[in-house]
Amino acid sequence: MTTDEAVDQDPSDARKAFMPPRWIVTTAWRVHRGLYRWSGGRFGLRDAQSDSYGLAQLTTTGRKSGEPRSVMIGFYVDGDDYVTMAMNGWAEADPAWWLNLQANPAASLVLPDGEIDVVGRSVVGAERDRLWARWRGYDKKLDGWAARRPGETAVVVLTPVAS
Repeated sequence: MTTDEAVDQDPSDARKAFMPPRWIVTTAWRVHRGLYRWSGGRFGLRDAQSDSYGLAQLTTTGRKSGEPRSVMIGFYVDGDDYVTMAMNGWAEADPAWWLNLQANPAASLVLPDGEIDVVGRSVVGAERDRLWARWRGYDKKLDGWAARRPGETAVVVLTPVAS
């Protein structure tokens, strides 16, 4: 199996990609979220394109607090679904939004053209492999960054709820 065929099960020939210090990553997230809030939603979201992933705001219900928790995520569209990864900036721990979604799969997704209700789930097997391979089209360093994590990165599908 070549590196291009490997998913993210710590391929022996994949080198870990450079990642800035954690404080830079978390500061960038805060600035992004702050810009989105400050602008009243005018800046910070974008539609997914054939050559770039989109940016959206995902709101889950806190698994402990029961309060709404919002985070900015990257995504792409697969049929009617929105696909993202539970990567937490490639840190070891799973992101809180993914833990919240596992406890309560109902969430909302704010996109450039409006807000929709979604249900989240992780995918495995051939479906995960297909969706992971598609992420590689957006990010050539994907496997190297995934190698920084001790386990497999969850591929999360957000399915719109019919209203």
